[in-house]
Amino acid sequence: MVVLLSESASLTARETLTVLGSRGVRADVLTTGGLPIARFSRWHRRLIAAPPPGADPFGYLSLVSALCSAGEYEAVLATHEQAWLFAAGRHLLPPDAPVAVAPIEAFDLVAGKVEFAELCDVLGIPQPRWWRSDERPADVPYPHWVKASYGTAGRAVRRVDTAEQEHQAVRELSETGGAVMGQAPAAGQYGQVQVLFEHGRLVAAHTSVAIGAGAGGSAAARLSVDHPAAREYAARLGAHLRWHGGLTLDYFHVDGQPQFIECNPRTVEPGNAARAGVDFPRLTIALSQGGPLPDRPVIGRAGIRTRSALALAVGAAERYQSRAAVLGTLRDCALRRGQAGRAAEVLTPVAKDPPSAVPLTAVRLLLLANPSKAAALAGGAVRSYSISPATIALVRAAAPGQTAHA
Repeated sequence: MVVLLSESASLTARETLTVLGSRGVRADVLTTGGLPIARFSRWHRRLIAAPPPGADPFGYLSLVSALCSAGEYEAVLATHEQAWLFAAGRHLLPPDAPVAVAPIEAFDLVAGKVEFAELCDVLGIPQPRWWRSDERPADVPYPHWVKASYGTAGRAVRRVDTAEQEHQAVRELSETGGAVMGQAPAAGQYGQVQVLFEHGRLVAAHTSVAIGAGAGGSAAARLSVDHPAAREYAARLGAHLRWHGGLTLDYFHVDGQPQFIECNPRTVEPGNAARAGVDFPRLTIALSQGGPLPDRPVIGRAGIRTRSALALAVGAAERYQSRAAVLGTLRDCALRRGQAGRAAEVLTPVAKDPPSAVPLTAVRLLLLANPSKAAALAGGAVRSYSISPATIALVRAAAPGQTAHA
Protein backbone atom coordinates (compact mmCIF):
# COMPACT_ATOMS: atom_id res chain seq x y z
CA MET A 1 0.00 0.00 0.00
CA VAL A 2 1.26 3.48 -0.92
CA VAL A 3 -0.32 6.78 0.07
CA LEU A 4 0.46 10.42 -0.67
CA LEU A 5 1.01 12.97 2.12
CA SER A 6 0.04 16.54 1.27
CA GLU A 7 3.14 18.20 2.80
CA SER A 8 6.37 17.43 4.63
CA ALA A 9 7.05 20.26 7.10
CA SER A 10 4.49 19.82 9.88
CA LEU A 11 4.70 17.67 12.98
CA THR A 12 1.48 15.99 11.81
CA ALA A 13 3.14 14.89 8.56
CA ARG A 14 6.11 13.44 10.46
CA GLU A 15 3.91 11.64 13.03
CA THR A 16 1.74 10.30 10.22
CA LEU A 17 4.85 8.81 8.61
CA THR A 18 5.70 7.16 11.93
CA VAL A 19 2.23 5.64 12.29
CA LEU A 20 2.06 4.47 8.68
CA GLY A 21 5.62 3.16 8.54
CA SER A 22 5.32 1.16 11.73
CA ARG A 23 2.35 -0.63 10.14
CA GLY A 24 4.04 -1.34 6.82
CA VAL A 25 2.46 1.45 4.76
CA ARG A 26 4.82 3.48 2.59
CA ALA A 27 4.19 7.09 1.66
CA ASP A 28 5.23 9.53 -1.01
CA VAL A 29 5.49 13.04 0.41
CA LEU A 30 4.95 16.37 -1.31
CA THR A 31 7.60 18.95 -0.47
CA THR A 32 8.08 22.60 -1.35
CA GLY A 33 11.84 22.47 -0.83
CA GLY A 34 14.32 22.94 1.97
CA LEU A 35 14.95 20.31 4.61
CA PRO A 36 11.50 19.51 6.06
CA ILE A 37 11.23 17.12 8.96
CA ALA A 38 9.46 14.39 6.96
CA ARG A 39 12.44 14.17 4.60
CA PHE A 40 14.41 12.30 7.26
CA SER A 41 12.67 8.96 7.47
CA ARG A 42 13.19 5.49 6.09
CA TRP A 43 9.41 5.22 5.81
CA HIS A 44 8.87 7.60 2.92
CA ARG A 45 9.24 6.06 -0.52
CA ARG A 46 10.05 9.28 -2.34
CA LEU A 47 9.81 13.06 -2.01
CA ILE A 48 7.91 14.86 -4.77
CA ALA A 49 8.65 18.53 -5.43
CA ALA A 50 5.47 20.60 -5.39
CA PRO A 51 4.59 24.28 -5.81
CA PRO A 52 3.84 26.02 -2.49
CA PRO A 53 0.09 25.54 -1.98
CA GLY A 54 -0.34 28.98 -0.42
CA ALA A 55 1.50 30.86 -3.18
CA ASP A 56 0.57 28.68 -6.18
CA PRO A 57 -2.60 26.76 -5.31
CA PHE A 58 -3.46 25.90 -8.91
CA GLY A 59 0.00 24.55 -9.61
CA TYR A 60 -0.20 22.49 -6.42
CA LEU A 61 -3.68 21.14 -7.22
CA SER A 62 -2.65 20.40 -10.80
CA LEU A 63 0.19 18.23 -9.51
CA VAL A 64 -2.08 16.42 -7.04
CA SER A 65 -4.63 15.89 -9.83
CA ALA A 66 -1.99 14.35 -12.10
CA LEU A 67 -0.72 12.08 -9.33
CA CYS A 68 -4.26 10.93 -8.51
CA SER A 69 -5.03 10.29 -12.18
CA ALA A 70 -2.07 7.91 -12.37
CA GLY A 71 -3.97 5.60 -10.00
CA GLU A 72 -0.96 4.76 -7.87
CA TYR A 73 -2.21 5.88 -4.45
CA GLU A 74 -4.67 4.29 -2.09
CA ALA A 75 -5.33 7.70 -0.51
CA VAL A 76 -4.17 11.29 -0.34
CA LEU A 77 -3.81 12.28 3.31
CA ALA A 78 -4.15 15.99 4.04
CA THR A 79 -1.80 16.51 6.97
CA HIS A 80 -2.35 20.25 7.37
CA GLU A 81 -4.18 23.19 5.77
CA GLN A 82 -4.20 21.42 2.42
CA ALA A 83 -7.44 19.82 3.66
CA TRP A 84 -9.05 23.27 3.32
CA LEU A 85 -7.51 23.69 -0.13
CA PHE A 86 -8.71 20.24 -1.26
CA ALA A 87 -12.24 21.13 -0.11
CA ALA A 88 -12.20 24.44 -1.99
CA GLY A 89 -10.64 22.85 -5.08
CA ARG A 90 -12.42 19.50 -5.08
CA HIS A 91 -13.86 20.37 -8.50
CA LEU A 92 -10.30 20.72 -9.83
CA LEU A 93 -9.37 17.16 -8.85
CA PRO A 94 -10.47 13.93 -10.55
CA PRO A 95 -13.95 12.82 -9.43
CA ASP A 96 -12.51 9.57 -8.08
CA ALA A 97 -9.52 11.16 -6.31
CA PRO A 98 -9.08 9.27 -3.00
CA VAL A 99 -9.32 12.36 -0.79
CA ALA A 100 -11.65 12.38 2.24
CA VAL A 101 -12.61 15.99 2.96
CA ALA A 102 -15.85 17.73 3.89
CA PRO A 103 -17.57 20.16 1.51
CA ILE A 104 -16.15 23.67 1.50
CA GLU A 105 -19.46 24.96 2.90
CA ALA A 106 -18.76 22.98 6.07
CA PHE A 107 -15.22 24.37 6.27
CA ASP A 108 -16.71 27.88 6.07
CA LEU A 109 -18.39 27.30 9.44
CA VAL A 110 -15.35 26.10 11.40
CA ALA A 111 -12.11 27.14 9.70
CA GLY A 112 -12.24 30.62 11.25
CA LYS A 113 -12.15 31.14 15.01
CA VAL A 114 -15.01 33.66 14.91
CA GLU A 115 -17.15 31.39 12.74
CA PHE A 116 -16.49 28.44 15.03
CA ALA A 117 -17.45 30.47 18.12
CA GLU A 118 -20.70 31.51 16.45
CA LEU A 119 -21.51 27.89 15.57
CA CYS A 120 -20.79 26.75 19.14
CA ASP A 121 -23.35 29.25 20.37
CA VAL A 122 -25.92 27.90 17.91
CA LEU A 123 -25.30 24.25 18.85
CA GLY A 124 -25.00 24.79 22.61
CA ILE A 125 -21.36 23.69 22.68
CA PRO A 126 -19.67 25.18 25.77
CA GLN A 127 -16.96 27.78 25.27
CA PRO A 128 -15.49 30.71 27.22
CA ARG A 129 -17.23 34.07 26.90
CA TRP A 130 -16.25 35.75 23.62
CA TRP A 131 -16.96 38.90 21.62
CA ARG A 132 -16.13 40.44 18.26
CA SER A 133 -13.52 43.13 18.67
CA ASP A 134 -15.60 45.55 16.60
CA GLU A 135 -18.52 44.96 19.00
CA ARG A 136 -16.49 45.03 22.18
CA PRO A 137 -18.57 45.15 25.40
CA ALA A 138 -17.62 47.59 28.15
CA ASP A 139 -16.92 44.95 30.80
CA VAL A 140 -14.29 42.75 29.16
CA PRO A 141 -12.02 40.98 31.68
CA TYR A 142 -8.25 41.20 31.90
CA PRO A 143 -6.31 39.19 31.11
CA HIS A 144 -7.98 37.81 28.00
CA TRP A 145 -7.06 36.57 24.54
CA VAL A 146 -7.25 38.45 21.26
CA LYS A 147 -7.48 36.17 18.21
CA ALA A 148 -7.50 36.68 14.47
CA SER A 149 -10.13 34.48 12.89
CA TYR A 150 -7.51 32.85 10.65
CA GLY A 151 -4.05 31.71 11.68
CA THR A 152 -2.26 28.50 12.59
CA ALA A 153 0.14 27.15 15.21
CA GLY A 154 -0.80 29.82 17.76
CA ARG A 155 0.63 32.63 15.58
CA ALA A 156 -2.60 34.65 15.44
CA VAL A 157 -3.33 34.69 19.19
CA ARG A 158 -2.23 37.25 21.79
CA ARG A 159 -2.68 37.33 25.56
CA VAL A 160 -3.44 40.88 26.73
CA ASP A 161 -3.27 42.17 30.31
CA THR A 162 -4.13 45.83 29.73
CA ALA A 163 -6.25 47.99 27.44
CA GLU A 164 -3.09 49.26 25.74
CA GLN A 165 -1.96 45.71 24.93
CA GLU A 166 -5.45 44.87 23.72
CA HIS A 167 -5.56 47.83 21.31
CA GLN A 168 -2.14 46.93 19.94
CA ALA A 169 -3.08 43.26 19.47
CA VAL A 170 -6.34 44.14 17.72
CA ARG A 171 -4.48 46.54 15.43
CA GLU A 172 -1.76 44.01 14.54
CA LEU A 173 -4.12 41.08 14.00
CA SER A 174 -6.56 43.17 11.97
CA GLU A 175 -3.80 43.74 9.42
CA THR A 176 -4.01 40.08 8.41
CA GLY A 177 -7.58 40.57 7.19
CA GLY A 178 -10.72 38.92 8.51
CA ALA A 179 -12.48 39.30 11.84
CA VAL A 180 -10.76 39.64 15.20
CA MET A 181 -12.28 38.38 18.44
CA GLY A 182 -11.67 38.59 22.16
CA GLN A 183 -12.15 35.64 24.50
CA ALA A 184 -11.99 35.19 28.25
CA PRO A 185 -9.50 32.64 29.57
CA ALA A 186 -10.78 29.11 30.13
CA ALA A 187 -10.11 27.32 33.39
CA GLY A 188 -8.43 23.95 33.68
CA GLN A 189 -6.11 21.79 31.60
CA TYR A 190 -5.60 21.98 27.84
CA GLY A 191 -6.89 19.02 25.83
CA GLN A 192 -7.89 17.91 22.36
CA VAL A 193 -10.54 15.66 20.95
CA GLN A 194 -9.70 14.13 17.57
CA VAL A 195 -12.57 12.71 15.56
CA LEU A 196 -13.16 11.10 12.17
CA PHE A 197 -16.53 11.19 10.41
CA GLU A 198 -18.18 9.53 7.46
CA HIS A 199 -20.69 12.10 6.18
CA GLY A 200 -21.61 13.02 9.76
CA ARG A 201 -21.37 9.52 11.26
CA LEU A 202 -18.75 9.24 13.97
CA VAL A 203 -16.12 6.65 12.99
CA ALA A 204 -13.46 7.23 15.67
CA ALA A 205 -12.67 9.56 18.57
CA HIS A 206 -9.70 10.13 20.84
CA THR A 207 -9.17 12.55 23.73
CA SER A 208 -5.83 13.62 25.20
CA VAL A 209 -4.41 16.33 27.43
CA ALA A 210 -1.10 18.16 27.24
CA ILE A 211 1.65 17.09 29.63
CA GLY A 212 4.39 19.04 27.85
CA ALA A 213 4.31 22.24 25.80
CA GLY A 214 5.83 22.96 22.40
CA ALA A 215 5.99 26.14 20.33
CA GLY A 216 2.98 28.41 20.77
CA GLY A 217 1.73 26.32 23.70
CA SER A 218 1.01 23.28 21.51
CA ALA A 219 0.84 19.79 23.00
CA ALA A 220 4.36 18.42 22.53
CA ALA A 221 3.65 15.60 25.00
CA ARG A 222 0.24 14.02 25.51
CA LEU A 223 -1.60 11.77 27.93
CA SER A 224 -4.66 9.99 26.56
CA VAL A 225 -7.76 10.41 28.74
CA ASP A 226 -11.40 9.37 28.82
CA HIS A 227 -13.50 12.52 28.33
CA PRO A 228 -16.96 11.41 27.15
CA ALA A 229 -18.38 14.96 27.20
CA ALA A 230 -15.72 16.19 24.78
CA ARG A 231 -16.47 13.28 22.43
CA GLU A 232 -20.21 13.90 22.62
CA TYR A 233 -19.90 17.59 21.75
CA ALA A 234 -17.52 16.78 18.90
CA ALA A 235 -20.01 14.20 17.60
CA ARG A 236 -22.78 16.83 17.76
CA LEU A 237 -20.69 19.22 15.69
CA GLY A 238 -19.76 16.60 13.09
CA ALA A 239 -23.35 15.40 12.72
CA HIS A 240 -24.61 18.97 12.26
CA LEU A 241 -22.03 19.67 9.56
CA ARG A 242 -22.29 16.20 8.00
CA TRP A 243 -18.51 16.31 8.26
CA HIS A 244 -16.46 13.93 6.15
CA GLY A 245 -12.87 13.31 7.23
CA GLY A 246 -10.87 14.41 10.26
CA LEU A 247 -11.68 17.14 12.76
CA THR A 248 -9.82 18.25 15.89
CA LEU A 249 -11.23 20.44 18.67
CA ASP A 250 -9.10 22.20 21.29
CA TYR A 251 -10.57 22.68 24.76
CA PHE A 252 -9.82 23.31 28.40
CA HIS A 253 -11.43 21.10 31.00
CA VAL A 254 -12.13 20.83 34.70
CA ASP A 255 -12.99 17.25 35.77
CA GLY A 256 -13.59 16.29 32.14
CA GLN A 257 -16.09 19.06 31.43
CA PRO A 258 -14.80 20.95 28.37
CA GLN A 259 -14.90 24.52 27.18
CA PHE A 260 -13.93 24.62 23.51
CA ILE A 261 -11.62 27.29 22.12
CA GLU A 262 -10.76 26.31 18.55
CA CYS A 263 -11.44 23.89 15.71
CA ASN A 264 -8.85 22.43 13.34
CA PRO A 265 -10.73 21.08 10.30
CA ARG A 266 -8.32 18.19 9.85
CA THR A 267 -6.66 15.38 11.81
CA VAL A 268 -3.65 16.57 13.82
CA GLU A 269 -0.64 14.68 15.19
CA PRO A 270 -1.90 11.06 15.27
CA GLY A 271 0.84 9.39 17.33
CA ASN A 272 -0.85 9.35 20.72
CA ALA A 273 -4.15 8.14 19.27
CA ALA A 274 -2.43 5.33 17.36
CA ARG A 275 -0.74 4.04 20.51
CA ALA A 276 -4.12 4.24 22.27
CA GLY A 277 -5.80 2.05 19.63
CA VAL A 278 -7.15 4.64 17.16
CA ASP A 279 -5.21 4.51 13.90
CA PHE A 280 -6.45 7.68 12.23
CA PRO A 281 -4.22 7.35 9.13
CA ARG A 282 -5.41 3.81 8.35
CA LEU A 283 -9.04 4.72 9.05
CA THR A 284 -8.71 7.76 6.78
CA ILE A 285 -7.30 5.56 4.03
CA ALA A 286 -10.36 3.31 4.34
CA LEU A 287 -12.64 6.35 4.35
CA SER A 288 -10.93 7.67 1.21
CA GLN A 289 -11.53 4.33 -0.52
CA GLY A 290 -15.20 4.15 0.49
CA GLY A 291 -14.77 1.57 3.27
CA PRO A 292 -15.02 -0.80 4.96
CA LEU A 293 -15.25 1.11 8.24
CA PRO A 294 -16.09 -0.01 11.80
CA ASP A 295 -19.79 -0.28 12.62
CA ARG A 296 -19.22 1.35 16.01
CA PRO A 297 -16.97 4.32 16.81
CA VAL A 298 -13.42 3.35 17.76
CA ILE A 299 -12.52 5.08 21.05
CA GLY A 300 -8.96 5.56 22.29
CA ARG A 301 -8.00 4.04 25.62
CA ALA A 302 -6.78 6.22 28.47
CA GLY A 303 -3.37 6.26 30.14
CA ILE A 304 -1.05 6.40 27.10
CA ARG A 305 1.83 8.90 27.23
CA THR A 306 3.61 10.09 24.08
CA ARG A 307 6.03 12.89 23.33
CA SER A 308 8.08 14.73 20.74
CA ALA A 309 11.52 15.51 22.14
CA LEU A 310 12.20 17.92 19.29
CA ALA A 311 8.97 19.88 19.86
CA LEU A 312 9.53 19.93 23.61
CA ALA A 313 13.00 21.41 23.07
CA VAL A 314 11.65 24.10 20.75
CA GLY A 315 8.92 24.91 23.27
CA ALA A 316 11.43 25.22 26.12
CA ALA A 317 13.63 27.52 24.04
CA GLU A 318 10.67 29.70 23.04
CA ARG A 319 9.37 30.08 26.60
CA TYR A 320 12.62 30.51 28.51
CA GLN A 321 15.19 31.66 25.91
CA SER A 322 17.64 29.52 27.87
CA ARG A 323 20.19 26.86 26.94
CA ALA A 324 19.75 25.33 30.38
CA ALA A 325 16.01 24.87 29.75
CA VAL A 326 16.66 23.21 26.39
CA LEU A 327 19.36 20.97 27.82
CA GLY A 328 17.18 20.03 30.80
CA THR A 329 14.31 19.08 28.51
CA LEU A 330 16.51 16.91 26.30
CA ARG A 331 18.13 15.31 29.36
CA ASP A 332 14.72 14.42 30.80
CA CYS A 333 13.78 12.74 27.52
CA ALA A 334 17.08 10.85 27.30
CA LEU A 335 16.87 9.67 30.93
CA ARG A 336 13.06 9.13 30.78
CA ARG A 337 12.36 11.47 33.69
CA GLY A 338 9.14 13.33 34.41
CA GLN A 339 5.76 12.96 32.72
CA ALA A 340 6.99 13.96 29.27
CA GLY A 341 10.37 12.24 29.61
CA ARG A 342 8.76 8.88 30.40
CA ALA A 343 6.48 9.06 27.38
CA ALA A 344 6.98 7.11 24.15
CA GLU A 345 8.63 9.08 21.33
CA VAL A 346 6.31 9.41 18.31
CA LEU A 347 7.92 12.18 16.25
CA THR A 348 11.55 11.06 15.86
CA PRO A 349 11.67 7.38 16.95
CA VAL A 350 15.38 7.00 16.27
CA ALA A 351 15.63 3.30 17.19
CA LYS A 352 13.02 2.31 14.59
CA ASP A 353 13.65 5.10 12.09
CA PRO A 354 17.35 6.07 12.28
CA PRO A 355 17.21 8.97 9.77
CA SER A 356 14.90 10.81 12.17
CA ALA A 357 17.96 11.46 14.33
CA VAL A 358 19.10 14.10 11.80
CA PRO A 359 16.46 16.78 12.50
CA LEU A 360 16.53 16.03 16.22
CA THR A 361 20.30 16.52 16.34
CA ALA A 362 20.24 19.60 14.12
CA VAL A 363 17.53 21.32 16.18
CA ARG A 364 19.27 20.40 19.43
CA LEU A 365 22.55 21.95 18.29
CA LEU A 366 20.86 25.05 16.89
CA LEU A 367 18.87 25.72 20.07
CA LEU A 368 21.84 25.09 22.35
CA ALA A 369 23.86 27.55 20.29
CA ASN A 370 21.09 30.14 20.19
CA PRO A 371 17.74 29.50 21.96
CA SER A 372 16.22 32.59 20.32
CA LYS A 373 16.12 30.65 17.03
CA ALA A 374 13.04 28.74 18.27
CA ALA A 375 10.58 31.26 16.83
CA ALA A 376 12.29 31.22 13.44
CA LEU A 377 12.25 27.41 13.36
CA ALA A 378 8.54 27.22 14.08
CA GLY A 379 7.71 30.13 11.81
CA GLY A 380 9.54 28.61 8.85
CA ALA A 381 7.52 25.42 9.07
CA VAL A 382 4.25 27.35 9.39
CA ARG A 383 4.97 29.46 6.31
CA SER A 384 5.51 26.35 4.20
CA TYR A 385 2.00 25.00 4.80
CA SER A 386 -0.16 28.03 5.68
CA ILE A 387 -2.95 29.02 3.29
CA SER A 388 -4.91 32.27 3.38
CA PRO A 389 -8.67 32.83 3.04
CA ALA A 390 -7.95 34.84 -0.12
CA THR A 391 -6.27 31.80 -1.68
CA ILE A 392 -9.24 29.63 -0.76
CA ALA A 393 -11.67 32.14 -2.31
CA LEU A 394 -9.60 32.19 -5.53
CA VAL A 395 -9.57 28.41 -5.82
CA ARG A 396 -13.23 28.13 -4.93
CA ALA A 397 -14.18 30.44 -7.79
CA ALA A 398 -12.03 28.67 -10.38
CA ALA A 399 -13.69 26.98 -13.30
CA PRO A 400 -13.58 23.16 -13.34
CA GLY A 401 -10.42 21.96 -15.04
CA GLN A 402 -8.52 25.21 -14.53
CA THR A 403 -4.78 24.58 -14.35
CA ALA A 404 -3.28 28.03 -14.81
CA HIS A 405 -1.07 29.17 -11.96
CA ALA A 406 -2.40 31.83 -9.58
